Amino acid sequence: MTEQKLFAQPHESEWIELAPGNTRRVLIHTPELMQVEFGFEQGAVGKLHSHPHIQVSYVAEGRFEVTIDGETEVVEQGGSFIVPSGLEHGVVALTRGRLVDVFTPMRQDFL
Repeated sequence: MTEQKLFAQPHESEWIELAPGNTRRVLIHTPELMQVEFGFEQGAVGKLHSHPHIQVSYVAEGRFEVTIDGETEVVEQGGSFIVPSGLEHGVVALTRGRLVDVFTPMRQDFL
């Protein structure tokens, strides 16, 4: 059995470019839970998609137009949103910003 990582420092994970103006880095995870940071330039899009994981997102910086299951709302710095399993969702960065997402279970496809 491997030892569980209990702490993560910002310099330990690499940013991956997903699309122009859209980056991601996995911060820390267990098989049951994963924390991921996403960076967006103004106007960048997190395209509509769905997955079986439950997701909770915290707007660490910026303002985002968030669509979940056809409902759209603007969420700004300090706000949060939850995406239940299987619902289609996506974001548009209204300003430069960062989202911190937590998934359960972890996103194996992000490793």
